Amino acid sequence: MARIAGIDLPKDKPIKVALQYIYGIGPTLSQRILATVGVDPNIRVKDLAEEQVGQLHSLIDKEYKVEGDLRREVQFNIKRLIDIGCTRGMRHRMNLPVHGQRTRTNARTKRGARKTVAGRGQRRGVAKK
Repeated sequence: MARIAGIDLPKDKPIKVALQYIYGIGPTLSQRILATVGVDPNIRVKDLAEEQVGQLHSLIDKEYKVEGDLRREVQFNIKRLIDIGCTRGMRHRMNLPVHGQRTRTNARTKRGARKTVAGRGQRRGVAKK
């Protein structure tokens, strides 16, 4: 089993897909890493030689910020926005969408389950005017 950046890569997947299990590596970066090392993107993880795993491990450690370091940096960026009190920071603090999405409808994932409010909705027996 190949272990890169503290993550056990799934052994039955192609290496180009398995590298994406590492936080901070997407499809494009995965292809670029494999081209730099010179590994066939379609080879399965279980078929990799130890030398190839070592090359991938050393390249990712030296060149790219992944997993814990990247997560820490993202959290510090969010904390900085909250501390300076900018609009994006306030949206993070209130747990609302940050990138300008509407909240009158939708945004249920961010806002949570609906809360029942007294006096809302249609009352029985009362006709509309």
